Amino acid sequence: MGRFLGIQENRLDSKGRVSVPASFRATLASFNTNELILRPSHKSPAIEAWPEPAYSRLAEGLDRLDAFSDEHDALTVTLFASAHSATPDADGRIVLTDRMIAHAGLEVNKPVAFMGLGERFYILQPAEAERMLAASTARALKEGLTVPRGGRA
Repeated sequence: MGRFLGIQENRLDSKGRVSVPASFRATLASFNTNELILRPSHKSPAIEAWPEPAYSRLAEGLDRLDAFSDEHDALTVTLFASAHSATPDADGRIVLTDRMIAHAGLEVNKPVAFMGLGERFYILQPAEAERMLAASTARALKEGLTVPRGGRA
């Protein structure tokens, strides 16, 4: 499977539609699906976009929690209640809900950023994408963060 990479921009139209960049659609196809799961991020003013198979793997983590525990209930509501499915049309466009547009602070006929995050991507304001990139890079440098190799933690 591929990875969503880079930051690209497109415009949000008056019907709440935005074109997913061609390179992101190609990565989506590498997951053997054209279905995205969209949800408002619970950590950032952004919309998370997940290929359906990756979202299903994420949700499997809930199976390790007690079915009626507070943790399970909170995460189930967070992951599913505001999520919806979106499939790019023939022109690569998806429709964002009014709630998601408001959550990410997006504006009609203004640029929208697509920020690659590996197996998922964010849809957000371009200025927020640049802020997140700068903050994450600064943190990684300051803390000397590294990535484990060979699957070892």
